Amino acid sequence: MIHEFTEENILSIGNVLEGTPKKLGDDVYRLEMVNSEDGRKLALEIHLGLEIDGRRMNMVSVYSGSTFMQLHNCTAFIASELLKQVTFFGKEGGNTSGLIVEQGAGCSLYANVDDAVLSGDFTKLPEDVMMCGVALSLTDTLDMDDFSFEDEDLS
Repeated sequence: MIHEFTEENILSIGNVLEGTPKKLGDDVYRLEMVNSEDGRKLALEIHLGLEIDGRRMNMVSVYSGSTFMQLHNCTAFIASELLKQVTFFGKEGGNTSGLIVEQGAGCSLYANVDDAVLSGDFTKLPEDVMMCGVALSLTDTLDMDDFSFEDEDLS
């Protein structure tokens, strides 16, 4: 199920990732994960309703070892207990970018994926492209026509 960002929905992210999001200030949530078995650590931060040049947006940041990633204009997320991961994504101009955070402190980023890759026949794609198409295919069900960051539930 695709979720917009509310405090209750952010708690569902913690449930899927087996952690507790901590509220930092008014509009930032942080979740820290440790996988001792594989020696991985990851910190996830969700910034709600950031205003930049008069426009509101959400931003998701991941800190892990020597890696730092950000997804700007994050419009929604899919928290999957079955897959044990949360897919954060943004859509703009026929492209989708997604940041996937997994239980066990794993993370993947797919940027500027043409929406045709998400809705087409995966078996006809090159192997490397097929992987991102499958990973982000759940995001293809969101109707963005009426989406706005002016929603009162963002912060």
